[in-house]
Amino acid sequence: MRRREFITLLGGAAAAWPIAARAQPAVPVVGYLASSSADAPSGPVAAIHLGLTQAGYELGRTVRMEYRYANNQLDRLPTLAAELVGIPAAVIVTSGGPRPTLVAKAATTTIPIVFAPIPDPVRSGLVASFNRPGGNITGIAALTIELDPKRLELLHELTPSGGPLGVLLNPSRPDLQIQAEGIEAAARSVGRQLVPAYASTGPQIDAAFATLAQQSVAGLLVAADAFFSSQRIPIVVLTTRHGWPAIYQWREFADAGGLASYGASLFDSYRQVGLFVARILKGEKPAELPVQQPTKFEFVINLRTARALGLTVPLALLGRADEVIE
Repeated sequence: MRRREFITLLGGAAAAWPIAARAQPAVPVVGYLASSSADAPSGPVAAIHLGLTQAGYELGRTVRMEYRYANNQLDRLPTLAAELVGIPAAVIVTSGGPRPTLVAKAATTTIPIVFAPIPDPVRSGLVASFNRPGGNITGIAALTIELDPKRLELLHELTPSGGPLGVLLNPSRPDLQIQAEGIEAAARSVGRQLVPAYASTGPQIDAAFATLAQQSVAGLLVAADAFFSSQRIPIVVLTTRHGWPAIYQWREFADAGGLASYGASLFDSYRQVGLFVARILKGEKPAELPVQQPTKFEFVINLRTARALGLTVPLALLGRADEVIE
């Protein structure tokens, strides 16, 4: 090879070195599509981060997250989902009930979708079965409305003096009738009158509490619902203002000052979501990842709130509690 040709070849290779050095694998993006607001309690997001970290990922270095919040304006979800598809996200996590997952499913048939805890994903049409989800979707099933009857029984024990029990329901829930029937059956079994009130927006929550106050309820069951979870602070404040013993779905309500909660561990379920995302990023297919159900449940009593209400919690209930907030 002539000297000039060699120098030319060497120069061309040297010029290509910086380009080759820059051609590193792209950091995968995990999209987060939520029906709630960005200022909602950050526990679920922190739990997803923990799951990714436990699986060996480092946020900002080996994986990146993009967040899209609908601020409880569900008509915004299709636009937000399209943004995540356009990035494109390597995986999309959906949070806040079946609606965000259904919207994401309509937006993409190729990007894997992992749903955070939702009730009965088979009935919702999201997966073919728990063991073989099929398609591009899998995630964590939730025992939500199924536990409402048990919550009402616990509320009955917390308010043994009798009187009607209020229940706050979301009229927008697709499975509202099934949820309400389960709660009504539980109320009949313990001989308590039930006073339902309905809300699917912030102003409606205020109106629902006014309705319950007119009926002089002895206690309140806040039924399982993603919207109520996103409104946990104002709901707990209103309940305390009215002086009602109340029971809720997630322990986060008790942490915020609610009297009691009973349900699956929301934090642990979202941590499992993070682990699912990691498995997909490493090459597993959502169609072959069985939908998981929660394994950790918590009955939490806030004794500070009980004292503020002038309520004596039965020793039998304290003994059954997984955690007592002093």
